Amino acid sequence: MSNYTLNARNMLCPLPIIKAQERIAELQTGDVLKVHCTDHGALNDLPTWCRLNGHEVKETRESVSEVTITIIIG
Repeated sequence: MSNYTLNARNMLCPLPIIKAQERIAELQTGDVLKVHCTDHGALNDLPTWCRLNGHEVKETRESVSEVTITIIIG
């Protein structure tokens, strides 16, 4: 298991999901990807995409300026 980070700041939907999908395709099962976004819509969209594609959302964090979603690759 390895940990990775994706900077999807200043991207509007659907780009954070597209960038996460591209990065996840390069990773192995059990790896962890932490996605940093400024588009708060990712709080709903990315976990839904993960559920549909067999990945687990380990944690979500939201501040005024940023959303961080931690994904375990399934």
